[in-house]
Amino acid sequence: MRRREFLARTGRGVIGTWLAGCIAPSCKRRTDRPNIVVILADDMGYGDPFCYNDLSKIPTPYLDRLALEGVRFTDAHSPSAVCSPTRYGLLTGRYAWRTELKKSVLWPWDRPLIEPGRLTLPAMLREHGYYTACIGKWHLGWVWPSGDGSRINDQVPVGQYEQQVRTEFGEKIDFSGCLEEGPTTRGFDEYFGDDVPNFPPYTFIENDRILSQPIEDKPPDMFGHDGPMAPGWRLDTVMPSLTDRVVRFIREKASDSRPFFLYFSLTAPHTPIAPDLPFQGKSDAGLYGDYVHQVDWSVGQVIEELTAQGLDQNTLLIFTSDNGSPQRDGTGMSGSVGSVKERYGHDPSRPWRGMKGDIWEGGHRVPFIARWPGHIRPGSMNPSLICLTDLMATLARLVGHELPADAAEDSFDMLSVLKGRKAGETSRRAVVLHSSTGVFSIREGDWKLILGKSSGGFTRYDLPEDSLSGQLYHLTDDPAERNNLYRGRPEVVQKLASLLRRYQDEGRSAPFRNAAHFD
Repeated sequence: MRRREFLARTGRGVIGTWLAGCIAPSCKRRTDRPNIVVILADDMGYGDPFCYNDLSKIPTPYLDRLALEGVRFTDAHSPSAVCSPTRYGLLTGRYAWRTELKKSVLWPWDRPLIEPGRLTLPAMLREHGYYTACIGKWHLGWVWPSGDGSRINDQVPVGQYEQQVRTEFGEKIDFSGCLEEGPTTRGFDEYFGDDVPNFPPYTFIENDRILSQPIEDKPPDMFGHDGPMAPGWRLDTVMPSLTDRVVRFIREKASDSRPFFLYFSLTAPHTPIAPDLPFQGKSDAGLYGDYVHQVDWSVGQVIEELTAQGLDQNTLLIFTSDNGSPQRDGTGMSGSVGSVKERYGHDPSRPWRGMKGDIWEGGHRVPFIARWPGHIRPGSMNPSLICLTDLMATLARLVGHELPADAAEDSFDMLSVLKGRKAGETSRRAVVLHSSTGVFSIREGDWKLILGKSSGGFTRYDLPEDSLSGQLYHLTDDPAERNNLYRGRPEVVQKLASLLRRYQDEGRSAPFRNAAHFD
């Protein structure tokens, strides 16, 4: 079924339900502090959900339903084309390249990326009475207790991968001790997850403690980086376990008088591509497609449990992804970059160029769907330029929080746009984007400037030599980013380059705020 047919069959009923809900007595009892659920997929491409790509070979019924019941953004971006920097940006409202992590991601045993004392999204919401929880992938660092008191970053810089050094350091960590400076020190009341699914330790962490001691070594034939593992650890049970924990959390909080903020940070469809048995063979895009289908199912469990507990009408539910897809087909729980497109004809980046890690659109343009009954018009589409860093300022406005000058420096309020009052218009003038190798791009209006010849990511080919040191594209005329205008429009290059330098030099891109936060 093509998307137009899908909308025609189901859209009228959804909109009717929304209109009826707006005049129902229950709407009058709705508080001004909704529950907030943010679901962040890991490596899901813009073209994976059917509601974004009518040629998708993956069934995504729950995401399609969410789009019909809410708003679907078509120009949403992760601030980085890889994982850790995006997660930092989402939780702080600040670009991660302003930190010590100038490229790549955090590797095993790296120290925390979010600075002590920095205001985070959960900490801000907690000030307004929210109970805050992170369930799933963290990938923002811990202070791992070693027997001799040393730290991995005494030997290797944050974000620099030195396999042997990191493997040796893992052998002297005391996993019976307290894990310091994790999620519960960055604004979350509780945490449950496995930190990073393809990194040691292969075990679950609850708050600041290991649940099952990793007393074995990961088998050489098991996918992932070498390191300690809990006995009986299975990669295909991670997603079901996280989803079960989320459902349990919603059920337990249904009777709580406090609103809650739930950050459900999925581990899929990132490698290890390990769909559980009931989902295997359910797509036409191999194991990768099956894993995306399982992601959709996990989203569905959140939707169903919110409804079952009577929380759906007063919950702002957001689904998005941390970056684009590397397009692996799932062979050996991984596969070569681009293989799902080559083997199955499914393009996770459609209609954009590039993939995870790249500075081209496929690296950072992501699905973004939001539902809030009675506040967001169902079945709507919004072309506004937004970034995941904007969640901080948006939710601050929602709860009436005055952000200080030294927080959320790259976050813009999009609440009016989210509600559909100013479709196509936000306070955001431009967005700065970053590749896995540290290549910068800045986007303003239709223009996108890339300060480099290559993709700066997973796609390993360069532009012709006459491209000089950059790329310039007009995305409305050239969404595929094929016609480089860098030489032909020097005035646009200069304007965008100057704006990027200003954002870099001033330490912020959002308007200056008068309130102070740090001592």
